Formats: sequence, structure tokens, C-alpha cells
Amino acid sequence: MAEARVDAEWDHTAAVLCILANINRDPKKHGPFRPDQFHPFRRSSGSLSGVRITPENIGLLKKVFVESGHVRREDSRSGPPGRRMD
Repeated sequence: MAEARVDAEWDHTAAVLCILANINRDPKKHGPFRPDQFHPFRRSSGSLSGVRITPENIGLLKKVFVESGHVRREDSRSGPPGRRMD
């Protein structure tokens, strides 16, 4: 029952976001938006593009994020983020 309520609330939110986007869009550059484009539980399979992670391409992610130093490593002596340890 809780899932149905969350879904219904997202229906409302998606409709409001769709209206706002359609009010502010440039009709020469973009067609009308649909509420399902803003609803996180009703994404159509064609609207999202991405790359499926497989054992063959996982090395690319490791190369980009781990070997290049983009991964933030927490200092084991520090406390939770935002807290000072005096």
C-alpha cells in the first residue's frame, strides 16, 4: 500500500514538472514533454541511454576512477564527514 501511495505522489509531481517544462520550453527546439519523462518509476526503456557494465568493460571504469585518483579515500582517523575531531 505504501508503494502505491509513493507512485501516486510521483504521478502528481511528474505532472507538475511536465507542465513547468512545457511552459518554459522553446517549441522550435524541443517537442512537448510527457509526464513519464519526469516519473522515476515509469521511465520508458527508450528514453534512457547508457552502457551496460560487463566484465569486459569494468576495467575502463577502474582506469578512469581508481587509477586516475578521482576516488575519494576517507582517512581512517577522521570522524564522520562534517565533524571536527579535536
